[in-house]
Amino acid sequence: MAKAVVFDVGNVLYDWNPRFLYERLIPAGPALDAFLRDVATKEWHFQHDAGRAFAETSAELSAQYPEHAELIAAWGPRFNEQVGGMLPGMHDLLLELDAAAVPLYAITNFSGEFWPPFRDQETAIFDRFRGIIVSGDELLTKPDPAIYHLALDRFGLRATDCVFVDDRADNVAGAQSVGMEALLFTDAVTLRTDLARLGVVR
Repeated sequence: MAKAVVFDVGNVLYDWNPRFLYERLIPAGPALDAFLRDVATKEWHFQHDAGRAFAETSAELSAQYPEHAELIAAWGPRFNEQVGGMLPGMHDLLLELDAAAVPLYAITNFSGEFWPPFRDQETAIFDRFRGIIVSGDELLTKPDPAIYHLALDRFGLRATDCVFVDDRADNVAGAQSVGMEALLFTDAVTLRTDLARLGVVR
């Protein structure tokens, strides 16, 4: 059997950037930059990936920044608008792997609330995956080794039979710590070269 490839989702398969949403709501310039840097930050959002409810986090942040309450409230229900299309070359690479019967899985740091609407929007892609671990549902996040062990156990995989792909070095190190081959994602061309070197694709 071909080695399984275990993907991250955000910024490996899809271009995720809160700016995609908020540039529609705030004129380009210092106000937009400040909102994303100081108020609705990626660090704040990580709470959702860890399993906290958006109703709680948004209420806390709105109490801290009441002048931005309406903008903060848009984060959850309009989360799909923060996700751009698939990153260049990744759609074709996934189709190539799937056509070659390479088992596809994912471990994603993603809100359990925000995942279902996104998953439903991208059915044609995610139906090709044999299993997906969503951090917000499991109350575990990368790079905690426990989330990688969970994926291996749930999907009946051996670490040595997997290649993990992530855009963050700490998440790559987390996968390596449990014995998985792991690649730091930069772009589809480099990833395909790395997968060919490992014998996953020809």
